[in-house]
Parts: sequence; structure tokens; C-alpha cells
Amino acid sequence: MAPSQYGATAYVLLTVISVITLKELNTEVQKPYMDEPFHVPQVQAYCRGEWTYWDPKITTPPGLYGLTIIMKNIFLFKCNLPTLRLTPLVTLLVLPFALTRLLCFHQRVRTPSSSFVPTLDAVVLSAFPIVWFFGFLYYTEVPSLLFVVSTIVASSQNKHKLAALLGLISCTFRQTNIIWVLYAYASSQLMYLKYRRVGNDGKPPAKLHDPPALDAGPRDLIRTVLSLPGVLLDILPAFIPYAIVCAIFAGFVIWNGGIVLGDKSNHVPAFHIPQLYYFVAFSTMLGWPVLISTHGGPRLLMRKVYNKMFKTPSRIAITLVLSLIMGVTVHKFTIHHPFLLSDNRHYTFYVWKRLFLPHPIVPYLYIPGYIACAWMWFLTIGRDKSQLQALLLPICTLPILLPTPLLEPRYFLIPYILMRAQVVDVPVWGLLLEGAWYAAVNAVTMWVFLYKERVGVGRFMW
Repeated sequence: MAPSQYGATAYVLLTVISVITLKELNTEVQKPYMDEPFHVPQVQAYCRGEWTYWDPKITTPPGLYGLTIIMKNIFLFKCNLPTLRLTPLVTLLVLPFALTRLLCFHQRVRTPSSSFVPTLDAVVLSAFPIVWFFGFLYYTEVPSLLFVVSTIVASSQNKHKLAALLGLISCTFRQTNIIWVLYAYASSQLMYLKYRRVGNDGKPPAKLHDPPALDAGPRDLIRTVLSLPGVLLDILPAFIPYAIVCAIFAGFVIWNGGIVLGDKSNHVPAFHIPQLYYFVAFSTMLGWPVLISTHGGPRLLMRKVYNKMFKTPSRIAITLVLSLIMGVTVHKFTIHHPFLLSDNRHYTFYVWKRLFLPHPIVPYLYIPGYIACAWMWFLTIGRDKSQLQALLLPICTLPILLPTPLLEPRYFLIPYILMRAQVVDVPVWGLLLEGAWYAAVNAVTMWVFLYKERVGVGRFMW
């Protein structure tokens, strides 16, 4: 079977399963659940033409509702709960086509000849458990992800005005998507600087010092900073559309008195450094098929991780110092959020209760594992990336995760998808393993959500 046929077959399978799942979910969950009681009445007010109505408890802009109104006018459906849930499902089924172009950008290969045939890895990535689950509830997660990915794709194709427009739309789903607008610009310019040719005047262009990620060291960062002024004028024109988006966003923040709409009391920023550790652990737990199936397999990967952490006395010293620093951050900045400890309808409640609370020393025992997980991803992604390309995503992830006091897998969604998209050499068997793992997690989670409702507690979900 040709690779395109794998993708087409997988997409049909994803579509059929998703449609059947939504039908079953609408049968079993006939009332708005969890965050839906906020979103559904709000969009229904818009459907009635009540454009001035706004629930002050809603903390995100009205992009989801605007998309629903557009779909309502196109398909002429009613604004009842089952049809409202079509909005995230449609974006879920469009997502593989956007991810196909993002993956091809990172793999430096041409997109499929047909725009209507996604690649196998794009379909598999669309079935990532957080993405797939929230494709059936009236939430912002999947539409937000779709517009972020589309922004990065447009930017990678040097369609910067379109990218800025899509980025602005993405911010109407989640305010923090402004960071991914900047990521889209920076990612496209790093690729532009890496592959640009001699100009018409025959003079070689100024070079940004950006060595291969796995060969680079701290001194290279200094050389990169020193070389930046030489290329700045070349990349500034492309930034103009994104600068307009940033200005609009800054105006919103000034007008709103902060980044959070509505109920600001439950969304107070905090300096939550361990959130970064939870992210790499979460990514490894769900992304392990990708890590073990790439170049050299799990044995070579573990040997490289061991070498990075313990091969020489200097490596051991660095690992020890890093562990001590992380230990201090765990002690000083771990947050026991009241929502996390009081709501037992989520995976994170049980993770926190059973893996972090049994003894005060337990959170510190995971530190070597966090370091190993980070090295796994860096070594996997860094094989074909430059130093700045490998560092860009972690840098952009910092302002997304550090201010969030609640341990919530949905916050990890976009960083994970963008990180996974940078893994370029997953074989077909690795993709099938990844898809099977996602499918198993999805099946268990959705089955429990639909059929194991607990009286007085509610349905279990991500």
C-alpha cells in the first residue's frame, strides 16, 4: 500500500469512528457538561441575535461562537446541543489536512499532490487523546489548535499576511495563542535564513550563526546574538503583519485590564516552574511510540541519554547541579491547586493523589526522570534541527506554561502537537504503534466517560 493510501484509509477510519462517537455521546450526554454550561447558553444567545449578552464567567474570547454562527448560516442548523457539538468535530476532521502541511514543512518534503489526501502521520496526530476527546464537546481546544497550525503553515509558505490574519483569529479562541503567532513568524524566518540563496547582486547574504543543535554549545548562543544584527534588516519586513496583530492584542489587554476575560479570580497567574517538568513527563508518557521508533530504536536512544547525563565526570556534575536546581524549584514553586485536589473527575486528580502526595519526598524522586525525558525529546528532534530551531519551541512554551497554576493536560496540547510535528523520521510501523496507543487511550477514556457515570460525582474525562 502506498503512503498516500495509508493516509486516505486512516482518515476514513478516523472520520467514521468520530461520527459514530459523536452520535453516541449525544445520546448518552444530553445535557451540557463541565464547561459546556457556560459556552452553550452564550452561543445560543448569539443565535437569537442577542449580541450584547456576555456571561462574565467566560474567560476566553468569542471565537468559538463566531465560528458556530458562520457554520449555522452555511448549513442552516439549529443551535441545540447536538448540532453545536458539530463545530469541534468539523475542525477535528479538517485538522489532518493542516497537520499534513505542517509535517511536510518540518520534513522538507512536498505536500501530497491532492489537497484532499492527508498523510498517515497527520491523521495519527489528529487522534492524539487530548485532541480527539475534545473534538466532541463544545470546547475551544480543537478549533484553537486548527487555527494555530494553519497560522504556522501559512507563515512557512511565506504567506505572512494570511498567517497574521489566521493568527489573529486563533487569538479569538485562546488569548495565549498570541505566543504561537510569534512562534510562526520566528520559525519561518529561521528556515528562510537557513536556506536563502545569493541575491541578484551576487553578494553572499549575511549569515545568522545557527549550528546544528546536537553540535552546539553555550558559546554558540553568544555568537548567535552577535550575528543577529547582520540579518535583522532582512527579516523585519516579514514581521510587519505580525506586528499589527501584536498591536491589536496589546490594545485588547489594555482595554480589558489583563489577558483574562471574565472571571479573573480563578485565573490568577503564578510562577509554576514544575509545570514544565509535568509537560515533558506527559509528552513522554503519551509520545513514547515516537521516541522508540525513530533512528536507532530505544536502545540507542537510552544510551545517548545515559551519555548526556552520566558518561563523563563533567556530565555527572552538570546532571547533579541541574537536579539540585530543579529540587529547589520543586520545593519553592509546587502548587497544590484547590481545583486539582477537589475535582475527582479528571486524570490529574488521581495522578496528583497517587503519584505526588503519598510522601513529601516523592516529587523529588521524579527529577532524574524529568531530565531523561527532556533529553529524549531534544536528541530526537535535534538530529535535523539547528540550535535555534530546537530552542524556539521550548522558549515559546515558557510563557504558556509558567503562569498556569493548575495542572491541566489541555494546556499541554499545542506545545505537544508542535513538538511532535518536528519528529521527521518515524517509520510506518512506528506510526501504526503510535496510532494504536492513542486509540487505546481514547477508547478507555471515552468508554468510561460515556458509560461509567458516577452518581453524585459526574463523568470522568481528561
